[in-house]
Order: sequence, then structure tokens, then C-alpha cells
Amino acid sequence: MTQAVFGAIPPGVGAIVVGNFPLAYGEWFVPHSHPHHQLAWARHGVLGVAVGDAHWVLPPTRALWLPAGVVHRTGATREATLCSLYFAPDRCRLDWPDPTPVAVDGLLAHLIAHLGRETLPDDQRLRAEGVVQDLLRPLPSTPIDVPHPTDDRVRAVADALLSDPADARSLDAHARAVGVSRRTLTRLFALDTGMSFDRWRTHVRLRAALPLLAEGQPVSRVARTVGYATPSAFLAAFRRTVGTSPGRYLSGDIPVDRAS
Repeated sequence: MTQAVFGAIPPGVGAIVVGNFPLAYGEWFVPHSHPHHQLAWARHGVLGVAVGDAHWVLPPTRALWLPAGVVHRTGATREATLCSLYFAPDRCRLDWPDPTPVAVDGLLAHLIAHLGRETLPDDQRLRAEGVVQDLLRPLPSTPIDVPHPTDDRVRAVADALLSDPADARSLDAHARAVGVSRRTLTRLFALDTGMSFDRWRTHVRLRAALPLLAEGQPVSRVARTVGYATPSAFLAAFRRTVGTSPGRYLSGDIPVDRAS
């Protein structure tokens, strides 16, 4: 993992500092926090951001607001550029207390690039910063939670599924592999993760699918890659778990009745 080193926001008229950080394949920053709010956005590529067991996938159409002090990890499953906006809490009118995904359209992307200019005059900076804060539109928060187990037997099953989400073995087969009964593994999974085995495996598969979909891979290929026999089965699991289609989730096009 990469050590995250960020300085304080320098004094001045503005409230926002823009930083760009290239990320190589599989590169992640170590868990860290900031004394200022952060908006994490992929200028290109696809980012992942994890806060505890919650995990967000961020193509260029989505960013994630991280309140000051929230410990998180940021990385990329493919080569990407992390563009971070850092907001001084005492000079920012936004005070969302929880990690919050936001939509990024063309105007917001251009304003972020505009604010990244070191020679930007103060009056232009202040106007642009005001518009940026106006444009931050919260989306329904639907991270894919994958609680990490601590029991050795549950962790052995979890590690197998994390390394190969398409692993089609039944709960009985996994129970035999770790030397317990189906009933015991069912009970251990619920106690250790707060989820049933089937629900936990679904979350692992959907989390593995999102970066592939965000890269533009066809649903049929992604469905097979993460263990679904048909695209329709994958889409049904996604809608049931996340509440919308993968396309709408990644684009930020959330139905009005869910966004209200």
C-alpha cells in the first residue's frame, strides 16, 4: 500500500485545494484520515474507497464526500488518477456528517480542473468554489458492505470467495472444507458477519462486478466472471441488493422516488 501524505490547506482566500495522485494497478493508500473534508473523484479510471466494511466504486461520473476525520482507504483496481478536493471545514458551507456519493457531470469536472490552476486569480477562485459547492448533489448512499470475519473457519470460507467470487461451491461444500457442519457454518456466518452466507456471497460478487462494469465490460461477461449463470440472474441480484440497475448506479441516474 502507498503511504498517504497530505499537508494542511494553505492560508488564503479559498476553501478548496485540488490534488492529483496517479494510482497504478492495484495500488491503495494505507488507511488514513484528513483534518479537512475530501471529495475523492477519478479523473480517469475507476477508484475504490473503503470506510470500514463499506466499499464504494467510483467511475468518473461519481465522487465520494468524506467528512474530516473519517478513516478510509482509496485505491484502484486498474490504473487511475485520484483527483481530491480538500475543503477547509471552517470555510466550507457543506457539513455532511457521513460519507456521501455525489454525481459528477461535465460542468463540475471542468470547474475542478479550473480550480487546479495555481495561477487562478482570487476573485475567479472564489466564484468557482461557490459554484462547486452548489453543484455537489448527494446520491443515495448504497455502498456494498462486505464485513470481514474474525472466526478462523468463517475467514477461510470468506478468503476463498474473495479470491474467486465465481466459486460455485455450496454452503455444504464449504462447511466440509473447513471441518464443520452446514448448521454450524450457517450460525457462525450470521454471528461473525451479521449476514447469511448467501447474502454475504452476493455482496462479494456485486463488489467484484462494479469495477468491471465501470470499465465498460459487457454485463454478460461480468455476470459470468463473478459467478452468475445468466445476465438476468446477475441484474436481478443487483437490483434486489442495491435498488437500481448497474447502469443507473454508476451514472448517478437514480429514480426520483429513491433519491428523495
